[in-house]
Amino acid sequence: MNFAALFNRGNAAPAGAISYDELAEAVATKSATIVDVREAHEFRSGAIEGAINVPMSAFNPSKIPANKPVVVYCLSGARSSMAQQILQANGFADVRNFRSGIGVWRMQGGNLV
Repeated sequence: MNFAALFNRGNAAPAGAISYDELAEAVATKSATIVDVREAHEFRSGAIEGAINVPMSAFNPSKIPANKPVVVYCLSGARSSMAQQILQANGFADVRNFRSGIGVWRMQGGNLV
């Protein structure tokens, strides 16, 4: 099942992106693999619950499970945009980018672990 089917809402983000509400639901339901592409020291300072860390400096798509949709994020959306493109080029069909970044996640009430 893809994100469009999982999160068919009026407040959905543009194609290829994911909104805060959609990401919060994906985290709560564990319906997606959440990938933090920030560097390890950034990840250790706080990450979205359940996220795995695959830093852009050593990005390897084989470290990401391909059995469910993928959401990528970073601080600002720039690195995660690159990761999204790499994953799509490597056959990942359902990849969304939380373009707003982890700061917006935190400001909108998202928890960090």
